[in-house]
Amino acid sequence: MPKKTSNTISYEDIVRDARAKKFAPIYLLMGEESYYIDMVSNYIAEQALLPEERDFNEDIIYATSETEAKNIINAAKRYPMMSERRLIVVREAQNIKKDEFDKLLPYAAKPMQSTVLVLCYKHGTVDRRKAVVTAINKVGVVYESAKFYDKELPAFINQYLRRKGYTMDPKAVVIMADFVGTDLSHMASELDKLIVSVGQERKQLTSEDVEAVVGVSKDYNNFELITALATKDVLKANKIINYFNKNQKTNPPFKTLPFIFNFFSNLMLYYYAPDKTEQGLMQQLGFKSTWQLKEYHIAARNYTARKTMNIIAKIRETDAKAKGVEAGSTEPGDTMTELIFFILH
Repeated sequence: MPKKTSNTISYEDIVRDARAKKFAPIYLLMGEESYYIDMVSNYIAEQALLPEERDFNEDIIYATSETEAKNIINAAKRYPMMSERRLIVVREAQNIKKDEFDKLLPYAAKPMQSTVLVLCYKHGTVDRRKAVVTAINKVGVVYESAKFYDKELPAFINQYLRRKGYTMDPKAVVIMADFVGTDLSHMASELDKLIVSVGQERKQLTSEDVEAVVGVSKDYNNFELITALATKDVLKANKIINYFNKNQKTNPPFKTLPFIFNFFSNLMLYYYAPDKTEQGLMQQLGFKSTWQLKEYHIAARNYTARKTMNIIAKIRETDAKAKGVEAGSTEPGDTMTELIFFILH
């Protein structure tokens, strides 16, 4: 397969090569985001062998602290039977003791060309300076699945649905990102659930679909809270925060605070945008659609720049209290109620 450095190779590169039946003799898939590790390893497994070849040529090893490198190497050194290649997938490779993992070096330096060895190392990375990683990178592929951030979720949702032949309206994307969060496996599962519920007749998913299928409250969610704050709808904002306080398991402060912080941080950027046209503001805020500006236009009339700066400081203070810093006997719900009052008055 074409050589790329470990810093530039993407999961799309690996999938593209696997689809073309171009396999490396050894893959080290590592990183904080397990979704892409699973996706890549599963795709390699699907493409490497035909169904009738799997019985004699596929080994799936679930690693534990007792797993020994020699057993992985012995499996990898076997010749394929009635097949072009063998496939060895080591799942949960992060459980292998460090000294045992290092013992894979001799094999990594000279792997079997008829074997595809896939090491799935989740929730962390192997030190790239290690000899075993350097050896793997010389003959195979080292791929790092980096931690996923909230701001990347809308793009993930849209790309995932596009691959399935569906689209989602922008408001629904925001609701999904807010409600489900950065667990990409969970997000993919919820998106699949939506697709099944809608079926083949309609290809555009709406916020109503999300509310009905995923279980988001139509009236009590972070998206509606921001609308209430932007419009200074005191009654609605208080109803939502009271609902959150009574249902903190599904609406914890640590999910709501970043949402409020992002809105008012963007509002500050809005104030100081050098170009106040729609396109200028979209560029300043990094938005893809003008609909996202609607609430900022309203909020800019309801809040001054100075008030916005004070709100951002109050959010930081509330976040510290929610994490137990100088909170005293104050309950998290009380700090959130206090924050909403401060914002609106």
